[in-house]
Amino acid sequence: MATVSIACSLRDTGGNAQHRIARLWSHLLLALGFVRCRAFGIEKLDPQKSYVLVSNHASYLDTPAIVGSLPLQFRFFAKIDLFSIPFLGWHLTRAGHIPVIRGDARASLKSMSEGAKMMRERGISLLLFPEGGRVPAGMRPFKEGAAYIAIKGGVPVVPIGLKNTRELLPMHSLVIRPGTLEVHVGDPIPTAHLTLRDRGSLNELLERKVAELAEEKFPSPEMAETAD
Repeated sequence: MATVSIACSLRDTGGNAQHRIARLWSHLLLALGFVRCRAFGIEKLDPQKSYVLVSNHASYLDTPAIVGSLPLQFRFFAKIDLFSIPFLGWHLTRAGHIPVIRGDARASLKSMSEGAKMMRERGISLLLFPEGGRVPAGMRPFKEGAAYIAIKGGVPVVPIGLKNTRELLPMHSLVIRPGTLEVHVGDPIPTAHLTLRDRGSLNELLERKVAELAEEKFPSPEMAETAD
């Protein structure tokens, strides 16, 4: 699928065709793993509008679950290490996804500004996992990047709660267990009236909304340190 994506990118430099291929890849991956994906609240999204999509992160199944479920053209932030993996990294680069360098505040700010600019100029959405990585149980506090980008871009931010992805593909496992996962889309939260000073309160609201949709709890500080 990555080879097909790269071939298509020779004609479509904007990444739209690659995203459609990624949606097909997501459906195939879930089907081959005997995973059923049920999506709720999709009708709240307007394919003609741009959003910042914010989700909990519990499993490697999270990305294909969201990519395969949402009828939007969106790009996401991914660890820069993934961009060096043959085929996968080439797809991420050619499709226009944004690399993130962990622990580098200046580089992170630059990536967030690029994301906001991309939304304004190209009219696409962005997906972020504000926890910064997976945890074996519950959720850990959100970083403020998603709130920053949404306010900077002046677009609504959408909380998304994923259920049962951790049970079907736990951390440190490569074996997908058959079953059903759920994608719950919350109400878009407008940001046009907010300033960057409001990003803290917006971030807290997103934490609460995502936790409610995913029916998750925040882990202890010790558990948060085990995030990957």
